[in-house]
Amino acid sequence: MVKQLLQILGRHRDRIDWPRLADKQDRTPRPVDPELRERAQILHRQLSRFLQASDPWMLRKNEVSEGDLPPGTDWFWRPHLLRGQISPQAVASPGNGQRLGEDAALWHDCPHGAMILRQSLRPQPGQGASYGLRIEMLGTTCSFLALALELPGDALERLGPDRVLLLDTVMDAERPITMYARINLVQGPNTETMLRQLGHPVEGQGAARRAEFDLAYADLANRPIERAWLDLIFEQPRMNAVSINDAVVSHHPRAQT
Repeated sequence: MVKQLLQILGRHRDRIDWPRLADKQDRTPRPVDPELRERAQILHRQLSRFLQASDPWMLRKNEVSEGDLPPGTDWFWRPHLLRGQISPQAVASPGNGQRLGEDAALWHDCPHGAMILRQSLRPQPGQGASYGLRIEMLGTTCSFLALALELPGDALERLGPDRVLLLDTVMDAERPITMYARINLVQGPNTETMLRQLGHPVEGQGAARRAEFDLAYADLANRPIERAWLDLIFEQPRMNAVSINDAVVSHHPRAQT
């Protein structure tokens, strides 16, 4: 990855003097060639991915204790949002569908995006997630708020009716709030969904919650799952603040009866 990135940087550096262009644009703002902006955006995304993947905090021990996972677990994953720094780390008035790193997005119907998102370092690196996400909900009229987590491709290799998928979370909330998890499984034109409540309302600090999805009860066709994502849904997301301190997705074989 590093060699490929250096090659990309070398090609772009030979053709465009980005520091000079940035200085010139700062001194005299003017319309910019759309193709040039597109090239800058592509380079920015590539650099952001590299910085996130090489974050020293992300390179520290960031695994999940086997004692926290069910016996037989053969796949688990923590979103990049909780493993490495994203850019930007703070967003005020996020739009619907605001991207949060490469595998997360926030969806909502809050007028004027009345909320603040903030990613911050966790106090004990190497023990669970390295980063956390705080969502401050400032409005009184929001009816829908969900954090969507796109599962990576290797999660789908064994996913099917003979598997049980789990979402384990640790959250803080200033006021009690009921949380739900929904798995979405795409097979061709069809999307199968399963919804689970994350136990009692989250309140105070360090609330651990688990959602379990037994895929034997999903209406799946006899074909591979092409895409999957999890929605972490906030009920009545108004005048509250929730911190997602950790989230781990895993799956294991279903017990045979």
